[in-house]
Amino acid sequence: MSDETTPPAGRRADRTADRLNRQTDIARAAALIADPSRARILKALCDGRALPAGALATEAGVSAPTVSAHLAKLVEGGLITAVRDGRHRYYRLKGPEISTALEALALIAPPLPVTSLRESSVTNALYRSRTCYDHLAGRLGVALMRALLDGDVLTGHDGLHRPERAVRDRPSAYGHDTDYRLTDTGRGRLVAFGVDPDRLPKRRPAIRYCVDWSEHQHHLAGALGAAITTRLFDLGWLRYGVSPRVVHLTDAGAEGLRLTFGVAVDG
Repeated sequence: MSDETTPPAGRRADRTADRLNRQTDIARAAALIADPSRARILKALCDGRALPAGALATEAGVSAPTVSAHLAKLVEGGLITAVRDGRHRYYRLKGPEISTALEALALIAPPLPVTSLRESSVTNALYRSRTCYDHLAGRLGVALMRALLDGDVLTGHDGLHRPERAVRDRPSAYGHDTDYRLTDTGRGRLVAFGVDPDRLPKRRPAIRYCVDWSEHQHHLAGALGAAITTRLFDLGWLRYGVSPRVVHLTDAGAEGLRLTFGVAVDG
């Protein structure tokens, strides 16, 4: 039967089956990431915000024409998207799955050499607290996850990453092979904090985790992780740093997280 006589539902089913039967081109995606300048561009965009080409050129350490060529390849490859605001164009990751893939690669990647005081300061700041697309990561993100588990807001696992067990039986389930669940107690505490679990966006899972590349423990992702992080910014408990992905905990935030969730913050 030709496409002209196939019902629309049948054509959609055929297209879905065709996608499912295709192999993924991992080599092409890896080649896009493998270039050091493009890798730095992608890392700079890992906090989910849109940045202009000039800022990305600075982060990558390349000229304006060179960064334009790199950005064009990343857009064509489907890793980033361009957003126009008036006469200006900004770039952002295509979606949270790009950040998740980069975090997973960071777990096995060797550290870059630190060649300046600025690089040392930025590295220390990233280890301390950063965003992983739209949720909190680094030591602060892991500490928040630990507090949510200890305070019976979440249950289902202890937050520790065990490579020998992780996704052993479900290799395609990275980030959700562990069944974290929201407790009844946790639901009430989150509502009091200003995050209603029943009003989270339905387009993504509510509770997921990432294996934090610097701490090698779990931090909270998913719609709930994003909503909590947004609330922390709205309250002024977090503020963005000068470097992309870096966030700083304010004095009010340190006190607020301690009183609200029992987060122990060192330094």
